[in-house]
Amino acid sequence: MINNDIKKGIGVWMFNPSGQLLLGLRLSKHGNGTWAPPGGKPEINETPIDTAIRETKEETGILLNKKMLAYIGTTDDFFPDSHYITQHYRVDNVKQEPVVLEKNKCEKWQWFDINNLPNNLFLPVQNLLKKKVFGV
Repeated sequence: MINNDIKKGIGVWMFNPSGQLLLGLRLSKHGNGTWAPPGGKPEINETPIDTAIRETKEETGILLNKKMLAYIGTTDDFFPDSHYITQHYRVDNVKQEPVVLEKNKCEKWQWFDINNLPNNLFLPVQNLLKKKVFGV
């Protein structure tokens, strides 16, 4: 069944000191088998930045603060059964290593060179990359 509500999503593009991007292999029904940065949906009365901080901590154990996050773009993501507007944020120089804290949603976290990403990327990731925000 198609859901006619437009949903909000948040993606957190974290780069380590070597410039590698953190992606997780999704296990959830939405985007199963694709690679995506930490992120999720805002809760009631939660700002996008607060969502980014909360979701990153819940999924990876990595602690962020508002000053670390920089807005990098928005994507319009049309899935077969849903439509999301996704806001993307960037965090540089992440020194903490991620831990899989939601084992039912993510198989593993891995750092990737931005010029050598896996082929099976989550739709919002594909859409942001098309905007050339990283020069790739």
